Amino acid sequence: MRFEETGLKATILKGLQDLGFEQVMPIQEKVIEAMLESRSDLIGIAQTGTGKTAAYGLPLIHLVNPGQKKVQALILTPTRELCIQVAEDLNAFAKYADGIGIVAVYGGASIDTQIRALQKGVSIVVGTPGRLNDLIRRRKIDISGINTIVLDEADEMLSMGFREELDAILTQTPASRQTLLFSATMPREIVEIAEKQMHDPIEIAVGRRNVGAENVAHFYYMVNAKDRYLALKRIADINPDIYGIVFCRTRKETKEVADKLIIDGYNADALHGDLSQAQRDYVMKRFRNKTLQMLVATDVAARGLDVNDLSHIINYNLPDEPEIYIHRSGRTGRAGKTGICLSIIHSRETGRLKNIERLVRKPFEQKQIPSGVEICKKQLFKLIDKMEKVAVDETQIEPFLPMITKKLEWLSREELIKHFVSLEFNRFLDYYKNAPNLNVLRKEKKPVTKGAKGLKGPKGAKPSTHRGKSYFSRFFINAGSQNGIDPASLIGLINETTKKRDIEIGKIEIMKSFSFFEVDSSFSDRLVSSFDNIEHDGRKLVIEAAQERPESASRKKSGEKRSFGSKAEKKDFGSKPKKTKTKRKEKKNKGSVR
Repeated sequence: MRFEETGLKATILKGLQDLGFEQVMPIQEKVIEAMLESRSDLIGIAQTGTGKTAAYGLPLIHLVNPGQKKVQALILTPTRELCIQVAEDLNAFAKYADGIGIVAVYGGASIDTQIRALQKGVSIVVGTPGRLNDLIRRRKIDISGINTIVLDEADEMLSMGFREELDAILTQTPASRQTLLFSATMPREIVEIAEKQMHDPIEIAVGRRNVGAENVAHFYYMVNAKDRYLALKRIADINPDIYGIVFCRTRKETKEVADKLIIDGYNADALHGDLSQAQRDYVMKRFRNKTLQMLVATDVAARGLDVNDLSHIINYNLPDEPEIYIHRSGRTGRAGKTGICLSIIHSRETGRLKNIERLVRKPFEQKQIPSGVEICKKQLFKLIDKMEKVAVDETQIEPFLPMITKKLEWLSREELIKHFVSLEFNRFLDYYKNAPNLNVLRKEKKPVTKGAKGLKGPKGAKPSTHRGKSYFSRFFINAGSQNGIDPASLIGLINETTKKRDIEIGKIEIMKSFSFFEVDSSFSDRLVSSFDNIEHDGRKLVIEAAQERPESASRKKSGEKRSFGSKAEKKDFGSKPKKTKTKRKEKKNKGSVR
C-alpha cells in the first residue's frame, strides 16, 4: 500500500515525498486507518523501528485544526532523545501543513525557552513526563482541552518510574480524549493503565506480544566469566564494520569496558548515568555520525535512543529481566533491515538464556568465539579490500611516483606485498599469535542409563539415546504436595497435557509448593509449549527449565541459601522433598562446602 491510498491530506503527502516515503509499513497502515475512521482508543504493540512515529504522527497532523491556537494533541515519551526525535519527525511530516505548531518540552534544556515557544500557540506538544508536569504546575501549558494523548514507549516510561507523573498528567486531560498507547511489551502495569484510562481500546499488533523483531538473528557465545572482555574483543575484530551497542549491567562496568576498548585501540565510548547532558549529547552525536563504532551503555542510559542501521547488539551481560532483552534486540533489524543480537554468557547462565529464548520464541544459536587465525584472515581481506577500493588521484600522486619507485626498486612484487601487509597488519598477527581457545563446551545433562532407578513413563517409552543412554532435562513446576501433586498425578498431568504417553520421565522431587522432574530432552520444547495457559487446582501452571541440582545436604544444614531456577523456587527453598527415587551420596569436605 502506498501513502497516496491512505486518505491523508495532500500537504502531508508532499512532505512524505520529500522524505522519500512511498510504501506504508504494516503498523502505519492499521493505525492510520483506525485513527482516520474512528475516535476509539488504541493499543499498538510494536517494536522500535517499525514506523510507529509516523503511524500516529501522520493522522495527528491530518486531524489537527490549524485555526485553533491551543494544544490539541499531546505525545509523551520516556526520554529527552526520543522526545526530540519525535518532534523532528513530526515537523518534517508537517513541512507543508501551514498553521500547525509542534514543540518539544524536556528536561536538561532551558524551560524559559520552551515556555516562550508554547506562548506562541502550538497544536501538538511532545514532552517527557517530568518536564510536562513542571509546566503544568507553573500553569504554562493547558491540556484540559486536548483531543488526543499518545503514550509512546509506555513500558519504558513505567520502568523508569514515571507512573505517578503519568497519572498526574492524565487527570488533567478531558475524559472524552482519545488515548493511544504504544508499547513493545505488555507488562502488568501497562494492562492496568489500559483498564483504568482507556475505553474499549482497539489492539493493533505487529507480530506477537512480548516477542522480538522477526528479522533479528539471536546468537550466544559461552566462555568463562574471566574471559568475557577477551571474547568481546574477538567479536569486534571478526566484525570490522561493526556498528552497535554493547550493553553492560552497571555504570562501573560500562566505564571499565569502554576504557579498556579505547586503550586497546577500538573506536568506542561509554554512555551512562554519570555523564552530564552536554557529555551525553557529545557522545550521541559521535555515535549517530558513526564516528564511534561501539557504544557501551547501561539499559537506563540507552533508553529512548533512536539510532538507525545498527548492525549488532551485544549483551556483555544478560539483562536482569527477560523483557529488557526484547528492548535491546529491537534496536537492530529496524525498518525491514536485518540485525544481529549477541550474548556473551558463562555456563551457569544457560537457564536464564532459556527463559529469554522462550519469551522471544526463537531458537538461539550457539556460536564459537573465533580463533586468532580466523580473525587475522578476516582482517587481512578487509585491508586488501579497502586498498583495492581506495580512490587514487593521479594528478596528486604522479609527481612522487619516480621517487617512490626508486626507493622501492630493491623489493620484488612479492616482497612489496609482504611489507605493505605487515605495516598495517603486524599488531593482529602479534596479538593473536598462539591465542587460546576461549570457548566453553555446553555441559550435557547427566545421562541416565536405562534401568537406572527413578520413576519412568509408560512401558515402551523410547527416549533419545546415545550408546544406550538417555539424556534428561530437569524442569521446575510451580505445584507441589499442597496442590495435590504426587509422582503418579504429575506423570498423568504430563501425559494428558502433552497428548503423548511415551515420554520417558526420570527422577521426580515433590516439594510443598513446587516440584522438580526430569524428562527425555528430545521432548523439552513440546513440554514447555504444551503447558502454556494450563491450570491445575485453580492456579496457572508454570514450567521452567531448572538449573542444576541443588547443592549437597551439608550446605543445606549449614543454613546457606541454595540457588534455584526461578523466584518461585526461592520462596520455598527450605522445603524437604516428599518423595525421591534415589538418594545421592554426598561427600563431606572439611572446611568447605562444594
